[in-house]
Amino acid sequence: MPLSLDAMETFAAAIAVLFVGAAVQARIGFLRDNNIPIPVVGGLLFAVLTTILFLGFDLRIGFDMALKEPMMLAFFTTIGLGADFRLLVKGGPRLLVFGAVCLLYLVLQDGLGLMAAVSMDLHPLVGLLSGSITLSGGHGTGAAYAEQFANVQNIAGVMELAMACATFGLILGGLIGGPVAGRLIRRHDLEAAASHEQTTTLEEDQEHTPISADSLLWCLFIILVCLIGGLFLARAFGQAAFTLPGFIWCLMIGVGLRNLEHLVPKIAVHRPTVDMVGSMSLYIFLAMALMSLRLWELLSLAGPLLVMLLIQTAGMALFASLVTFRVMGGNYDSAIIAGGHCGFGMGATPTAVANMEALTHRYGPSPQAFLVVPLMGAFFIDFLNALVIQGYLALPIFGY
Repeated sequence: MPLSLDAMETFAAAIAVLFVGAAVQARIGFLRDNNIPIPVVGGLLFAVLTTILFLGFDLRIGFDMALKEPMMLAFFTTIGLGADFRLLVKGGPRLLVFGAVCLLYLVLQDGLGLMAAVSMDLHPLVGLLSGSITLSGGHGTGAAYAEQFANVQNIAGVMELAMACATFGLILGGLIGGPVAGRLIRRHDLEAAASHEQTTTLEEDQEHTPISADSLLWCLFIILVCLIGGLFLARAFGQAAFTLPGFIWCLMIGVGLRNLEHLVPKIAVHRPTVDMVGSMSLYIFLAMALMSLRLWELLSLAGPLLVMLLIQTAGMALFASLVTFRVMGGNYDSAIIAGGHCGFGMGATPTAVANMEALTHRYGPSPQAFLVVPLMGAFFIDFLNALVIQGYLALPIFGY
C-alpha cells in the first residue's frame, strides 16, 4: 500500500527526524560520546522504521524531494560565503598538504577495493565501484561509471551495486568520523586553540550583533542569487568539454560575493546568520537523504558488498588516524580534519561538515578545519578522484 508525502509534508518529516535524532542522541551515551551527527541518528532511525513498515505491513512511503537539492546548494553556497581570500591564501599550504593526503588515500581506497574484489573472485571493476568511484565520488560519480561499465563490460546489476555502495558509504562516513576524531582528541589530550584569524572591524561587530529578520532576509536573498546564478552557469556550460556541477558554481559565486564585501561593504552578509542558515540547510539535506533510504533493497546486495565496505571502513578509519592526523600536524585542528576526511572519504562533503560540527560543538572551534575540508571535499577531490580512477583503468587487468 503506497503512501505519498508531498514536498511540504516531506519537509516537515525531515524536521521531525532532526528533533527525534537530537532527542535520541541526548539520551544514548554511546551516540553522544562518539559525536554521531544528529541527522545521521534521526535519518537512520526513520529509514529503519520505513523498512519495518514495508516488510511487515506492505506500507511503502514515498517522498517528494523537491527541496533536497536546494538545501544542498544552499549549504555549499554558505561555504562560499564564508571563504575569505585572505584566509584562503593563509591556508593555501595546508590545503596543498591535505590534497596530497587525499590523493594518497584515493590510490589506497581503490587498491583495497580491487584486492577485495579479486580475492572474492569478482570482476575487478566491482572493486573500483566499491572504492573511490562511489565512496569518495558519491552517487553521481557512481552512476556515471556504472553506466559506462554496464555498456562496455556488460556487468549485471552494476548500477544497483554502485548505488548501494554510495548509500552505505554515506551512512558509514557519518558513523566513523566522530569516534575517530574523538579518540584522537582524548588520546592526545588535545584542546581547541584560541582563534587568531584575521578579522575586520565589521566582522567583529557582526559577531556581537544578534540575528534579526532583516539579516535573515538579506542572507536568504544572497543565497538565492547564488543558487539562481550557479544553476544558470551550470546549464550554460553543460555542453562544454570541461563541466562543473551546479553546486560548484553556487559555491564559486558565493566566494566572489564574500570577497566583494571588502570593496562594497553594503552587500555584506551577517556572518552568524550565514552560519545558522548553512547548518540548517546541511541538517535538512542529510535528513532527507537518509530518511528516504530503501534499506530493504540494499539488503539484497549483502554478502560480498558488506565485506568490501567493512574493509573500506577499516581502511578509512586507520588512514585518518595514522596518516591524515599526523601529516596535518598532529594537533586539535588535525583531529577535526581527520573526522571530516572520514566523512567525504566514505560519503560526501555534507557528511564531513556534519561530523566536524558535532565535534566542534563538543570540543571547541576549528576554523582551519572548516576552511580546508569543505574546499577539498566540494571542489578538488573530484578532480583528484578522476585522475586516480583513470590511472587504475589504464592497468591491463581492466582491459580498457
